[in-house]
Amino acid sequence: MHPAVAKEAVGSADPDRLGERLAAVRAAVGEVVFGQDSAVEAALVTLLAGGHGLLVGVPGLGKTRLVETLGTVFGLDERRVQCTPDLMPDDILGSEVLEEPVPGRRAFRFLPGPVFCQLLMADEINRASPRTQSALLQAMQEGRVTVAGHAHPLPRPFHVLATQNTLDLEGTYPLPEAQLDRFLMRIDIGHPDAAAERRVLIDTTRADAPAARPVMTPEELLAAQALVRAMPVGETVVAAILDLIRAGRPGDPDAPPPVDAHLAWGPGPRAGQALMLGTRARALLDGRPAPSVDDVLALAGPVLRHRMALNFAARAEGVSLDAVIDALGDRLR
Repeated sequence: MHPAVAKEAVGSADPDRLGERLAAVRAAVGEVVFGQDSAVEAALVTLLAGGHGLLVGVPGLGKTRLVETLGTVFGLDERRVQCTPDLMPDDILGSEVLEEPVPGRRAFRFLPGPVFCQLLMADEINRASPRTQSALLQAMQEGRVTVAGHAHPLPRPFHVLATQNTLDLEGTYPLPEAQLDRFLMRIDIGHPDAAAERRVLIDTTRADAPAARPVMTPEELLAAQALVRAMPVGETVVAAILDLIRAGRPGDPDAPPPVDAHLAWGPGPRAGQALMLGTRARALLDGRPAPSVDDVLALAGPVLRHRMALNFAARAEGVSLDAVIDALGDRLR
């Protein structure tokens, strides 16, 4: 967002009113998506922070439903792309076609692809070829795409929520580290508990199954994102973020021995930026004026999981990445 626009948005945003609206947003999502409170919170934090999210889980856990619900609740122009191996970059970005509007005079006209929206759902993104996956890099990082040498800005706000399932990995293309780093969070979605699954069975099979309803507008979301960036962060929280990020890098002087023994590579500075924005957004979502170290601990997993990798020895020993992240978080408690 341009600084002048951001300043105007912050000035026009009432934090108390925004807090009430965000509470209504969370309640509206909970009316449609059952038993996924942590995933819903992480997705809301991702959007409030102005970032992109990678939703990971086995089929049937509501990943698509969550994205569609968020698009409706925030009033966003939402598009869906079903990723397949034969999907081409032009199928996402758009292309130029040669036309002859006037006899004897030819000109190229740009036909926008589905990426020209406010919320893009890239379903099963790891089934797209690396060439197509990379087509999203510029869009996710810069909010624009370049086709035939011409830059085309994307609408504001612009978010990518991609899904990826952990089964049937034959014929898939793992996302490279450069693209994974563009996702603010990796949101792991697990099976709901018994009570929530019972509600799924009953409520989603009725004739009057619950449907998502609009609660906020894209303009209000932009105002909330501007307010997130204006929120103060205490030195204790900044120090906690720095300690967590630097301790997760093998070979760094601040890294504890288990990191050097178990990790092949660790998070870069973009992980710290994600935590700074994410902790602010989580505080705003909870109606608090500033983030705390508890926010850093709560978001450490979603922010770091896709920015760290176990080495061969750790995988052979059965060490989990979440265990390493929890051990790093214990240093802050």
